[in-house]
Amino acid sequence: MHRKSLLSIVMILVFALGIVAPVAGQEEIKQVTIMHYFSDELGRAPLAQIFSNFMAEHKDFQLLTNPIGHEDFKTTMLIMLAGDEPPDMFSYWAGARVQFVVDSGRLAPLDDLWQSANLDSIIPASLVSGATIYNGQHYLVPFNYHFAGFFYSPKVFADAGITTLPTTWDEFLATCEALKAAGVAPIALGSKNRWPAQFWFDYLLLRTAGPEYRAKLMAGQAAYTDPEVVHVAEMWKDLVDKGYFYPDANAYDWTDAGDQVANGEAGMTLMGTWITGYWNGNGLVAGRDYDVFAFPTIDDGVPVAVVGPVDGWALPAGAKHPDNAKVLMAYLVSNLDAQAIWAKGQGALAANANVDPTIYSPVMTKALDYVKAADTFAFNYDLATTPPMAEGGLNMFAQFMDDPSGYQDYLAQTEDVAKEVFGK
Repeated sequence: MHRKSLLSIVMILVFALGIVAPVAGQEEIKQVTIMHYFSDELGRAPLAQIFSNFMAEHKDFQLLTNPIGHEDFKTTMLIMLAGDEPPDMFSYWAGARVQFVVDSGRLAPLDDLWQSANLDSIIPASLVSGATIYNGQHYLVPFNYHFAGFFYSPKVFADAGITTLPTTWDEFLATCEALKAAGVAPIALGSKNRWPAQFWFDYLLLRTAGPEYRAKLMAGQAAYTDPEVVHVAEMWKDLVDKGYFYPDANAYDWTDAGDQVANGEAGMTLMGTWITGYWNGNGLVAGRDYDVFAFPTIDDGVPVAVVGPVDGWALPAGAKHPDNAKVLMAYLVSNLDAQAIWAKGQGALAANANVDPTIYSPVMTKALDYVKAADTFAFNYDLATTPPMAEGGLNMFAQFMDDPSGYQDYLAQTEDVAKEVFGK
C-alpha cells in the first residue's frame, strides 16, 4: 500500500474515533488516551466541556478520546486490556467487573494518587470501601454514582387518585391496582437490552432474602434454584400476570419506558437517576413532571439496601502515560466545577462530597437522601457478579420478561451457568 494511502486511512480512523491529535511542532505534549462508555448525548456533551476546561488549565496536555457504546464497551474493553495497546485510562463500573480485571493482573493500583490527591477527604467513606478498594488496594477513582428507584408521573398518580406514595409491598400493589383501574399501565419497563430488568430482580431479592444472601448468590455461594430466588421469580411473575407491566417490555429500551411515563401511558418505571438527565433534556421539570420514591419494604427486619452503579476511572497496567492519566483522574474527581458539570449533565450524584448540594434538583436531592438513609449500597446485578455470570443472569431476565411462565426452567439454566462459572 502506498504511504500516502496508509496515512489517509489513519487520519480517517483518528477522526472517526473522536481522537484529537497533538499539533506538529509542540514540545513536551503530555498525552492521555482515554476510552469511555459515555457515548450518548448525556455523556458526550458534559464530558467534552470538562475535558476542554482541563486542557485550558493544563495547556501542556493533549487528551485523545475514544467513546464506545455502553454494551459494546463491555467486550471491547476486555479485549483492549488483554492486548498490547491499552489506553492510558478508561471508564469502568465499580464492583465485580473491576475485581475481574484486577484478578487478571491488567490494572495498576492507584494508592499513590489516593494519597497525593487526598481523596479520602472528598469521597464518602462508604463509596471508598465499596467501590474503590480491591484486594486491599485502590484501583478505581469514582466519578459519579446513581440511585435506582421508582421514577413516576405526579400527574398520572394524581389522576388515578393516588395521594400517598407506597412504602410497603401491600401499598405498592394497591398503587398498581389504582393505576390499572384508571386505564394506565402501572409500570413501564424497556428490557430490549436486558439490563433494565435487573433492578426488579435486585430489589425483590434484597427486600426479601437480604443483602448477605444476595452477596452469596453473586459470588456463587448460593444457587439460583434456592427457595429464596424462586420466591423472587414468583413475586415478579405475579406482577406480570396481573397486567401491571406495559406490554412487550423486550420490544423497548429504557428511554422508551421513560417516554411511556412522560406521555402518561404508564405511571412509573424502575430506573437509575440517569433518567433525570434524559427527561431534563426533553424539557421535563423535576418535581413537576416527574418525581421519585424508593422501592418499598417487603419483609420486616431486612436491612434496607439501595441499588445503583458507581462509574469511575481505572488505569491499565500497560498504560504508556500513567502519570499523565493520574493528573487527569485527580482533576475529574477533585475539581468541583467538573463534578458539578458532570452531575447535572449526566443526571448523577457526584462522587465528591464537597459539591454544592444546590446543584441538585428536588428529585436528585431525594435520591441522595435515600442513599444516605440506606443500610447498604449494593451494585446492580451485572456489576455485582462476574461478567460471565452477568451474561447468564441478564439472559434469564430477558427470557422472563418474554414469558414468565417458564421461570423454573430459566432458574435451572442460570444455575447451570453458575456451576460452570464458579466451578461448583
